[in-house]
Amino acid sequence: MSRGDILNKSEEEFKRYTGIPQWLFWEMNAVLIWARRDKLARGGRKPKLKSWEILLMALEYWREYRTFFHISVNYGISESNCWKIIVWIEDILIKSGKYNLPGKKALLESNEEYEIIQIDATESPVERPKKTENGTKKQSKTGKTNKTAGIQANKSIIQ
Repeated sequence: MSRGDILNKSEEEFKRYTGIPQWLFWEMNAVLIWARRDKLARGGRKPKLKSWEILLMALEYWREYRTFFHISVNYGISESNCWKIIVWIEDILIKSGKYNLPGKKALLESNEEYEIIQIDATESPVERPKKTENGTKKQSKTGKTNKTAGIQANKSIIQ
């Protein structure tokens, strides 16, 4: 699927691919267009990718956490340029003030109740065969390591 194909998908498929609805994508794109115009007004080379392409690139990174290398190969740019673009997009969207996430205080002050489930994932010791005095593992008559084989051997020595 090419980059432009995703724009022609249904609303549901678009949201499934990017994580945001199309109207929000185009709203974010408008913010990036204005920021890009300001940046280009100061001079510099004409960008290789369109604003909607770099936004789609950032959304792919945030949604899938693919490496910058893999994303850069898909968009035909260098890995370092991919990183720079995504960091720039993050900064622009945060500075716009429209896409900030609520802070810790806002979360603490909310009336939402959260259910916390704690899982014990500590390590438990693994049973391993004991070693004899000469450093070899105790073995049973069948040749397999067995804890009871050493106990039976000790009983026969005592008797």
